[in-house]
Amino acid sequence: MSDSWPRRRLLAILRGASEPLDAQELARITGQHVTTVRFHLDVLTKESLVRQFQQPPRGRGRPRIGYSAVQRSVGYQELAQVLADQLGLDPRRRSEAAVAAGRAWGGKLDAGDHPVESLEDARDVTLTLLSELGFAPERDPAAENDDEILIRMTACPLRELARTHSEVVCGVHLGLIREVLDRNGVRGEVNVRLHPFVEPELCLTRLEHLARRNQENRETASVPVGAEPGGAEPPLTPPLLGRVAPQLRNADPNVAKQSAQQW
Repeated sequence: MSDSWPRRRLLAILRGASEPLDAQELARITGQHVTTVRFHLDVLTKESLVRQFQQPPRGRGRPRIGYSAVQRSVGYQELAQVLADQLGLDPRRRSEAAVAAGRAWGGKLDAGDHPVESLEDARDVTLTLLSELGFAPERDPAAENDDEILIRMTACPLRELARTHSEVVCGVHLGLIREVLDRNGVRGEVNVRLHPFVEPELCLTRLEHLARRNQENRETASVPVGAEPGGAEPPLTPPLLGRVAPQLRNADPNVAKQSAQQW
């Protein structure tokens, strides 16, 4: 994986795109100069992270070169199953151990240098990270407000294992996201929750602006914001056991917020 934040961002955009994008389109999306974008695309191509495709020209001229991310396969399903089974029988302890492992992973991950100064920044960093992990994340603008953002995860590289060991698989990813955001400057400001399988093929990441919502509690509480007594982080939200989440994409924002708070 390239250690350049612009290249990581380009790769995340390509992984979330439904069709190949050319350098002009990527320059428009990222705000970079098209020559800079082409340079980064050449590096990503040499690293076998993207492929080139010839596309028809717009009007007269030469054919365009489109770029698409190379889809990575996960080859450690059995190893992940064995590791999950070694974390004991108590679901809460398994979840806590998984979150701690995810934080350890996030501490070693090159997450780029992208300071987070707002909930929107946290959303962008989370979208990029989830794209790189293969979750095909999507924004849900109808459910966004000043205090909360929902991200739809439409794919999971460990879906089948997550169905039987969600507290482990999702706990690791929860800890990873929290650590990456904390490292970029939001420790104690933004809380992260995961909601596995709110639909058969859909999970949610919820970002909560605790500094704004719980300012009064922060001044009087004896435990850190986003933590439970004893230092434990809020538990992972369990799967909804067959319940189907409300459709939030085109819902009224107030209705969407009220429905989301019920999960």
